[in-house]
Amino acid sequence: MALSTGTTAPDFTLKTKNAEGLADITLSENFGKKKTVLLFFPLAFTSVCMEEMCSVSSGLDAYTELNASVYGISVDSPFSQEKMAQVDGLKFPLLSDFNKEVSKAYDVLFEDLLGFKGVSKRSAFVIDESGKIIYSESSDNPKEMPDFDAIKAALKA
Repeated sequence: MALSTGTTAPDFTLKTKNAEGLADITLSENFGKKKTVLLFFPLAFTSVCMEEMCSVSSGLDAYTELNASVYGISVDSPFSQEKMAQVDGLKFPLLSDFNKEVSKAYDVLFEDLLGFKGVSKRSAFVIDESGKIIYSESSDNPKEMPDFDAIKAALKA
């Protein structure tokens, strides 16, 4: 069961890849400054994952206006994620949880999904400026999108 609201968000540092190269993103760098939306997704280049990331990217201004950073997280390599971001024109970082440590820490890792071991569940977390989880959602159905209205409501609270 995914971490619940009121829980302190486990801090992490994950790799992202863009034209400038590999870079580290650390969750706690947002603490005291802005809220954070974490969107865990199963696999790069799958239809529902691409739909989800494109939808968020095209509406990114709404999150920025609510003083939130958005990150997509999957167990794919940062190199695969970079290509997905290029193909889809994504305007926010995709973070590689290649070692599956963050998905485990947030308790959103499938033991088995269609024969694939250790794939992230489609999940969403909103973390406030103090590092507390103020919204938590995770689905065992990889085709089920997060409730973006509820995510935005949590950001406004």
